[in-house]
Amino acid sequence: MQKLLLILAGLAGASPLLAQQAPKKPLDHTVYDQWQSVTNQKISNNGKYVLFQVQPQQGDGTLYLKTPENKTLRTISRGDSALFSADSKFVVFRIKPLYQDVRQAKIKKKKPEQMPKDSLGIYSFETGKLTKYADVKSYKLAEEASVLAFLEVKAPVKEAAKKAPADTLKKITDQLLETKKEGATLTVVNLPTGKVSQFEAVTDYQISKPGNKVAFAVSAPKGSKDVQSGLFVQDVVSGKSKRVSIGKGVYKNLAFDDAGKQLAFTAEKHPEKALEKPFTLYYFNFSGDSAAAIVQPGGKALKTGWAPSGFGKVMFSENGEKLFFGTAPNPIPQDTTLVEFEHAKLDIWNYKDDYLQPMQLKNLKKDLQRNYLAVIYPKQGNKFVQLEDEYLRDSYLAEVKNAEYVLAVTDTAKRISLQWEGATRKQAYLVSTKTGARIAVNPRANKSRFELSPQGKYAIWYDFDAKNWFSFSAATRKTTNLTAKTGVSFTDEENDSPTEPDPYGVAAWSKDDAAVLLFDRYDIWKIDPSTGAATNFTNGLGRKNKMRFRYRLPEDKQKFIDPKDDLWLQVQEDDSKQWGYYRKSLASTKAPERVVLAPQGYSTLTKARNADTFLYTKTSVSQPADVYVSRDLKKETQLSSINPQQKDYNWFTAELVHWTTPKGFKATGILYKPENFDPAKKYPMVAYFYEKLSEGLYKYQAPAPTPSRLDITMFASNGYLVFTPDISYTIGEPGPSAMEFIDSGVEALTKNSWVDATRLGLQGQSWGGYQVAYLITQTNRYAAAWAGAPVVNMTSAYGGIRWESGMSRQFQYEHTQSRIGGTLWEKQDLYIRNSPLFHLPKVQTPVVIMSNDADGAVPWYQGIEMFTDLRRLNKPVWLLQYNGEAHNLVKRENRKDISVRELQFFDHYLKGAPAPAWMVKGVPAVDKGRDWGLQVSQQ
Repeated sequence: MQKLLLILAGLAGASPLLAQQAPKKPLDHTVYDQWQSVTNQKISNNGKYVLFQVQPQQGDGTLYLKTPENKTLRTISRGDSALFSADSKFVVFRIKPLYQDVRQAKIKKKKPEQMPKDSLGIYSFETGKLTKYADVKSYKLAEEASVLAFLEVKAPVKEAAKKAPADTLKKITDQLLETKKEGATLTVVNLPTGKVSQFEAVTDYQISKPGNKVAFAVSAPKGSKDVQSGLFVQDVVSGKSKRVSIGKGVYKNLAFDDAGKQLAFTAEKHPEKALEKPFTLYYFNFSGDSAAAIVQPGGKALKTGWAPSGFGKVMFSENGEKLFFGTAPNPIPQDTTLVEFEHAKLDIWNYKDDYLQPMQLKNLKKDLQRNYLAVIYPKQGNKFVQLEDEYLRDSYLAEVKNAEYVLAVTDTAKRISLQWEGATRKQAYLVSTKTGARIAVNPRANKSRFELSPQGKYAIWYDFDAKNWFSFSAATRKTTNLTAKTGVSFTDEENDSPTEPDPYGVAAWSKDDAAVLLFDRYDIWKIDPSTGAATNFTNGLGRKNKMRFRYRLPEDKQKFIDPKDDLWLQVQEDDSKQWGYYRKSLASTKAPERVVLAPQGYSTLTKARNADTFLYTKTSVSQPADVYVSRDLKKETQLSSINPQQKDYNWFTAELVHWTTPKGFKATGILYKPENFDPAKKYPMVAYFYEKLSEGLYKYQAPAPTPSRLDITMFASNGYLVFTPDISYTIGEPGPSAMEFIDSGVEALTKNSWVDATRLGLQGQSWGGYQVAYLITQTNRYAAAWAGAPVVNMTSAYGGIRWESGMSRQFQYEHTQSRIGGTLWEKQDLYIRNSPLFHLPKVQTPVVIMSNDADGAVPWYQGIEMFTDLRRLNKPVWLLQYNGEAHNLVKRENRKDISVRELQFFDHYLKGAPAPAWMVKGVPAVDKGRDWGLQVSQQ
């Protein structure tokens, strides 16, 4: 064999013509790691520089710094998380440790503090100089200046081992109380001047927006004579620093105003052994010697027993007049007299609880940190207004934080129905930041989605009952129906689940809240929120041509559209699935101008803040998502060219297919074929499905270890046809609906001579896994099936828990994906009829089930029910249980493993390949970890 390979290699080297004519290789499982993707692409504010990272699936990536003309300025091995400075003169980035070094450290079971650390890189575009700093934990770059601050990784300190508390509440509470922490070195760099300052024992830090000041907290080591504890501020220009708060403690939520002239923070300076450690809010305006405590625990303005929260975000309004922060009741101190092994540990479920116990436990840390928004006016004698409380606890600030009102939403006393509805009824209020007065927005609590306009002049919401968008004016208290007179629906016209359809959403607002842009299925509407006067902004082109117009603000931190702005509208055609862009000025009444429409996928556009230059990616089935830059999307420059090795492998093509189902529904799907497809041959075909996948016709799919889905690229490259049908559903018939579309689509394709009707397979994950399980109880057409995380018994799954969220599963059967449309006792026959479990004796198709013991979405006992019952019926069935894994596989080693087994399974049943040992004789528990059963059996 080795001699033959040498001969072939010699022929390839001697004859370029032979090499060109040699057939391309099929993909195999060794190629995954080398396949690359582009991430973290950014354009500088002046539009003169672009950065992006090329990352292999496993290994060391490369950061590229380029010009829009594709001139490479620098490549940085392992560069990551890069940011441009505001003046576009510098780029700052992490440098990750070598992948091999990290791997070896893991092999040696190094502790987290002993693992290889990130470095920090600074590159100057003017000088071409690259500066590096080792062992960096975090960094921050001023929003409007080239000032950088970063914290080093502190040296590991040996501590006595602590036994983790046994119960969850104590464990989380202890973690929250452990607020004292040791500091590390903070480095502040004035990038234009190169001036560097360093400060020891820093635990937290913040840079002002204009970069004129840096605040940092210091926790001096015990016995230190040179380092003082407290909160310090450095003047970046002069380099001088000043301690503005004295004492060792915990300093959190450091916040400057936009001008860098005011500072606020929370701090607690209690003894370490204190059982109660409430925080105080401090304020400093640089006119005095030290920060003043402006809200203290038990202060007159606060509720009795309340204090500023250490977990609430502190921030100033844009004009610097308001200071927002969180307040909270003082936590109940732990009883230190309790002996752990002498008290009960249990969870008590009460039918009156707002949330089920699993959901409460899942959100325990969040609830322990819960705080309530308040505002104080430091320049007005510390006038204080509490905005939230236990009843009204979720509020949203306007993008322009000078707005008088915040939008607050509550579902208090209406939460129990979440168990079966999947959502709660909500009441919204505008809360005055001046007086705390609450103005009801919607007349009654209902299922709604709320949004506050950027200037805070309007609250808008979509009412699921009325199926329209409404606005409420803060000035006039007037409610206006924004969409009733348009004559079109603003909700999902294709909704096929037993719940109210979702709205298509909000695109953006114009300056001064003058107009809001709303989506219908195809078009964008420009609507005056004060009157409801509506104009079809896309002039009806979308609905007329079945093109879906969408828009997203193209600049980082852009809050609204200026009237003079041109809007670049992303489109996709319904029928062809092609993508492109149209262009129109916000003030124009003319129809949008077509810029580009092509059989490719386009990402959303990112615009340089101070230049008309756009950054984006394009893809197709055979074209990875490379980076492009352009001013008009017609003349463009390609900046990356990843995966050149693809040319050596047999790839695939994709085409839309259409057919009519037995009930007369018009159906669509995608058929993937090997690149070397030969219509004179017969091919095995695997159908893979979820709900609707045809929008991804031009999506690039790199070969990658699968989290549980079918690797279309791998299968097509290895001589399979892959069919992905879109499925529409009839309420109460999720199983028969899947059968209607999938089976009829497969039947239509088998009429082609090149589809081998005797070698058909099914693959699906989660909802797709359920559909696989159902289909094999209804037909014996398929030679092999693979069901990942399937539900097979809706009667037992109905009352189960989604452990990743703690929610009951009832809502999804009554209202969402499972589509039964009623309770188990109302529609018992539908639950049984749609459950594969009750029809398993009819199964003849060999099937593999993946069901993992840490699945947080589908109870893993569903897979066990399917396996044990098919086993009892003596059907060919296998169950893969990945230990400690979730609904979709997370660990790469497990993804690689299942990718191998999946191809082995289908190769055996659809291509006649020998079966691997895990299928023939299994892998006994005594061999676990020593033998994976992947070797091909000779039996």
